[in-house]
Amino acid sequence: MSTIQQTRQGVPTGTWKADTVHSSVAFEVPYAVATFGGEVTDFEATLEGGKLSGSAKIESIHVKEENLQAHLLSPEFFDAEKHPVVSFSGSNIKRDGDNVEIDGEITIKGISQPVKLTGTINGPAIDHFGATRLGLKLHTTVDRTGFDMKWNMPLPTGEPALSNEVTLKADLTLVAQEA
Repeated sequence: MSTIQQTRQGVPTGTWKADTVHSSVAFEVPYAVATFGGEVTDFEATLEGGKLSGSAKIESIHVKEENLQAHLLSPEFFDAEKHPVVSFSGSNIKRDGDNVEIDGEITIKGISQPVKLTGTINGPAIDHFGATRLGLKLHTTVDRTGFDMKWNMPLPTGEPALSNEVTLKADLTLVAQEA
């Protein structure tokens, strides 16, 4: 089997760190008749020894409305003062060509829950500066109420305005670290 075929079936070895300039971590949640979303701008991710880990500082959450941003930082949602970081740790990474699945655990508000991330993996490839890069585009859906985020408001129909199902997304560009 050639090296490229092996790479397309396995997870690259070594240590890989997120290039946060070329990466993003975001969330989406159905709200009323549309989707509400935002991103976290201060985060890190590392792939090492077949394990993916990452964390994000909740105070760096960004949405388009300042008042909504403050509400997300409040105890009704992330409670950023008491729980400033969201973290992920995954150790069972399965790659099949460009598809990837990662079993892991996410911790929000001090509550840990198992999750399965699914998505795609691209590379590794050498960029125009000689660095070796790997792309991971991942998503999962969690029930926010399992992390003590129960705030909601009824619509005039009586239905809740905000869904409990939240999609978490990470579009990571990882760079191989020299030994």
